[in-house]
Amino acid sequence: MDFFKEHTFHIPVLGIGYSLDTPVKVAPYGISSVISLVDDSLIEDMRKFYCDKINTPFHSISEKVEDFRAKRITAYLDLVDDIVKEKVEEIKHSASKAGDEFDRYMDMLPDFAEIKQKFTDKGKQAYDDVSSWVNDHIHPGSIDVNIMTKLDKVNTKNGVELPIEYNDAHAALRGFANSKLTSGVVFSAGMSPRLYTYLENFKDFFPDTMGDIKKRIILKVSDFRSALVQGKMLAAKGLWISEYRIESGVNCGGHAFPTNGILFGPILEEFRQKRDMLYETCITAYKAALKKKELKEPAKEPELIVTAQGGVGTAEEHNFLMDHYKLDRVGWGSPFMLVPEVVSIDKDTVDLLADAKEKDLYFSGISPLGVPFNSVRGTSMQFKKLEMAKQGKPGAPCTKQFLKYNTEFTEKPICTASRQYQSKKINELKELNLPEKEYKEAYDKIIEKECICVGLGVAADRSKNIPVTKHIDAVSVCPGPNIAYFSKEMSLKDMVDHIYGRKNMLDDRPRPHMFLKELVMYLDIYKERCEAFMKKPEDKKEYKQLSQFRKNLLDGVEYYRSLFSAKKKEVVEELERMMDKYPIIRKEPKLV
Repeated sequence: MDFFKEHTFHIPVLGIGYSLDTPVKVAPYGISSVISLVDDSLIEDMRKFYCDKINTPFHSISEKVEDFRAKRITAYLDLVDDIVKEKVEEIKHSASKAGDEFDRYMDMLPDFAEIKQKFTDKGKQAYDDVSSWVNDHIHPGSIDVNIMTKLDKVNTKNGVELPIEYNDAHAALRGFANSKLTSGVVFSAGMSPRLYTYLENFKDFFPDTMGDIKKRIILKVSDFRSALVQGKMLAAKGLWISEYRIESGVNCGGHAFPTNGILFGPILEEFRQKRDMLYETCITAYKAALKKKELKEPAKEPELIVTAQGGVGTAEEHNFLMDHYKLDRVGWGSPFMLVPEVVSIDKDTVDLLADAKEKDLYFSGISPLGVPFNSVRGTSMQFKKLEMAKQGKPGAPCTKQFLKYNTEFTEKPICTASRQYQSKKINELKELNLPEKEYKEAYDKIIEKECICVGLGVAADRSKNIPVTKHIDAVSVCPGPNIAYFSKEMSLKDMVDHIYGRKNMLDDRPRPHMFLKELVMYLDIYKERCEAFMKKPEDKKEYKQLSQFRKNLLDGVEYYRSLFSAKKKEVVEELERMMDKYPIIRKEPKLV
């Protein structure tokens, strides 16, 4: 159920720490946002900060406490819920005053918002009971949480492996499920059947007799097929996916999960055409599962929301996505990294992002997961890791241990950004006696990996003046390419006004349409893969994939030509100029 309809945008999860307390800042104004549940120690730091700020006793949950990870998460989410509810009550109580928080709440809303129009038309004094009206119409944004399903490492105690429910993602899910929040959990980074099965242990994920679901499931997907498969899988368990959050494979912040050349526009088009089919397929399985579980059929059927995010940068693009693809909301992520009022970020990183140009933003290999990672040149973590490597200490002390997956040198998994792994890998490389150029290329790839567990969270500590006791006190940041066109620090009001077309916060540099920006990123990927294939033209598997990649790209280009030919001819002209720069796409790769 989408209780948060007034605003037509949401703020996705931003790194590990950047949006950790974003709901405290924006939820009182009806704006939904997402908290990362990766780092429970950082969450504990943030809970102490806010307890001190609001003069509430803080009782530490140490690692010696049974199920400490889940309990830390529950305690923090409950605190955030309390703070937001108290702020909303303040807004409601201020409704009869002029120039107050209630006015700020109303000013933030889009001009077409129903409650804004009704209240503005009649005026405050026209209501016999302002407080009663406000109480019925003012609602907070959703305090959603994000769980990366892949981050589900096995944990141990006294050298003994703990049961699966103590795995990282499982414990995070339990922490959310046990909280008093009425909100959603965003599952990202792939399918996890065992985590989905664990959902069945918590009644809040099932509907009550009225049909309301206290804990909603939000699925981040990159294509329709994935949505349908996972929707049916969960529906068969009596679990309803309330929102399908479509994300561009490459034109977004953080990890990039490129499709095989299938572009964002065609993906959104498929959702538009098959949305009803998705609903009907899942609702049938859902009702059957509820009956099998002997749960009373709810009084109303669940809603299905479709949203999208990744690269949107103008009110025109926002409205186009909403109107043409019939979306319920649009996610705005990277531009909010320039809004310290909303995110937990240090001044140096804000300045770095504000100064970043197109050439500074790139696909990197810094993630230990081995997945492409959108990044920006010049972060303090990049300088720190190079400095440590020069000192003969490549890699970082693995203090967080969230990304331990590699067993190349050890029986137990270790992280490829760790000092342990990189030292072993470099020693192995030395034994190969490679030519100097080839050795350097391989060496640079090894030390490129960085400790994003620390890097994506430490700015939150810095922004709150929380003492940093970590071995590496350096910042990683993962903006989407769209940040290149926003070049100054902004307020929340600035950003919201930009989204709704009341203000323009873009700089003067030419900015391609979001669909074309994504297209050129895919063309670069295709070009790079083709050039690599030419060195091994006998690779049948890669030939087949490249042929399909090329077909998908060309189909997408034709879709854009048709989509924009009538009303946005300048976009088509820009598209043609862009395609002329990639002659490699004109000829299909040849298998030798």
